[in-house]
Amino acid sequence: MEVVSPRTLEEALRLRAAEPGLMPIEGGTDVMVDLNFDRRRPVGLLNLNEVPELRGWSRDDGLLRIGASLTYAQVRQRPLADTLPALAEAARTVGSPQIQNRGTLGGNLGTASPAGDSLPPLLIERADVELASVRGVRTLALERFLLGPKRNALAADELIAGIRVRPSGARQTFMKVGPRNAMVIAVVSLALAVDREREELRAAYGSAGPVPGLVTASTGERETFPELVAAAAEPIDDLRGTAAYRRHALRVLVGRALERCWA
Repeated sequence: MEVVSPRTLEEALRLRAAEPGLMPIEGGTDVMVDLNFDRRRPVGLLNLNEVPELRGWSRDDGLLRIGASLTYAQVRQRPLADTLPALAEAARTVGSPQIQNRGTLGGNLGTASPAGDSLPPLLIERADVELASVRGVRTLALERFLLGPKRNALAADELIAGIRVRPSGARQTFMKVGPRNAMVIAVVSLALAVDREREELRAAYGSAGPVPGLVTASTGERETFPELVAAAAEPIDDLRGTAAYRRHALRVLVGRALERCWA
């Protein structure tokens, strides 16, 4: 299989436009699994490890831009972890240390799994996805970017360049249910924020619908919020859990998250 390694974002976008069949790869923690199990057989791989524009993060006038190549291990480092604490908590539960050192936020977005651990924390902060192509750059709200199980709004000639978010400063947390705390696909996950400035509660769930979902309410609806979130979910029965269990778990997680963030 051919592997091409552009050295700049401009070169990567030209290659993407010329051959949309090239599969982008960075950490490879999802892509290599699919290749090894013969779930995908692309014409080649577009290696993004040498593209400096996709690395790191920056802050300008309160707007945070996170490069698509930022790893989970880097998300856990201060001061970013203090700015987006729920995202940092989620990053601690993703796979092994080896996976955390290789897996990237851009890859998690591109996979668009309903169980993607980084997605609920980004949803409660109303993140936008930055999409780049030879035609230019556009931003799309994360809610609109996620179309269905492992389906996203990325055009054939586009690459995920980064994430844009204006941190709310709200108290927030991330929780998930699984056979163990890490190295496991979530049976159900939850990110929750108590935004006292906006008098708003925000909860985003994973593994409980075709895409991670966002539920909002006023702080005055605190008592009924667990039921609101559970009712909004669209879980299914599968090998990891039943729909009924997932709804019950969401109620419990929302209640615990509210207790943690309300203080």
